[in-house]
Amino acid sequence: MTPLLQAEQAVLGAVLLEPRQLGRLSGWLRPEHFYRPAHSAIYAAMLTLRTGGHPATKLAPDAPVPLAWLNDIREEASTRTRGVTTGYVHSLASACPRPAHAPVYGRMVLEGAIHRSVTQHAVRLRQAARADTARGSGVDETLHRAQVLHDVLDDLSRRWGFEPRPVEPNTAVAGPTATTPGQVAERVLADEEFLLGALTAHPEQFAQVADWLRPGDFADPGHRQVYRALGALGHRGEPVDELTVLWECQRRGALTDGSLDAERVRRICHVPVAGSAEHFGEQVLDSSLLRTAATSARQVQALADDESLAPGQLISQARHALVPLDEVRRRRDGPGPEEAATKPSGVPPPARTAAARARSPTPRAENKPPPSATASAPTAAARRSRRNSP
Repeated sequence: MTPLLQAEQAVLGAVLLEPRQLGRLSGWLRPEHFYRPAHSAIYAAMLTLRTGGHPATKLAPDAPVPLAWLNDIREEASTRTRGVTTGYVHSLASACPRPAHAPVYGRMVLEGAIHRSVTQHAVRLRQAARADTARGSGVDETLHRAQVLHDVLDDLSRRWGFEPRPVEPNTAVAGPTATTPGQVAERVLADEEFLLGALTAHPEQFAQVADWLRPGDFADPGHRQVYRALGALGHRGEPVDELTVLWECQRRGALTDGSLDAERVRRICHVPVAGSAEHFGEQVLDSSLLRTAATSARQVQALADDESLAPGQLISQARHALVPLDEVRRRRDGPGPEEAATKPSGVPPPARTAAARARSPTPRAENKPPPSATASAPTAAARRSRRNSP
């Protein structure tokens, strides 16, 4: 028998021998925290009898416990599950080393429940991310499961009795696996190429996505490099075409690390596009959210499978594993009104802009500096409105 099952028997035996111990447990230990269904039913029966004012729960410390206490518990538990016999209930009393240690036994039970619960909800988040990815449209189930996992961690931290905060693990856990174009859905890669094609053909649209789309949101390493190059050209106020993008990619070493070649850069810059950069950017961000959710869920599950982690460590490190997912969620929702109002404009200094334009003999009119935060706020608000609409 495992120590966890022994702890479940011990805490139940403590309440059978000293019903007043239930008052030290009922505020934080719940029936669903027990692994065995019979133990869960017996503990639920104890809580029900205590709520109903059973005489045994009001006994003086040295008063003998009436036999009716055990029989009433068995009878109430039998209404919840099968197999709760009188003999088994009596055997629980002998399984308790010290009735006064009931809170310690209860914390052992809760510790096991914390590991099981975190594992269960991490698996559900991972399954939701896979299902949303397979459907190819929407991330609602993934967002729901992510919020449920957050709520579960908050509830478990309150029951364990500490203030949760993200803490980086001391040892590495299962991190994101490297993805190759062959492992990514063609739809995702197509959306990324459409976005880059739209930004090359209409550089003025870069301001629509720059505030909330990051290079790391691209699944393809080559696409990340092209996006960085487009951002650098726009930041310096330089012209954007297939040659300037290729030159910037070369300056950044993207043509020597194997992620890109010249022909591929030219092809990406000439992708025919029917749609706005903002639309394709939202598709890229949603795909990034699903990949990040799957990675975070895998890391949380690995942490929960480590039985050497104390509950406080598990919850804190699980919250740390969810930080990248929370960051993508915040960018997807867009900045709130106050954040948008106080955000820096992002306009490069005049001296830098002038120097960049001096190196560009034929500046194009559409390559304007990004608009101020005040002007871009309606775009973020419109994005939130579309995402929240039924």
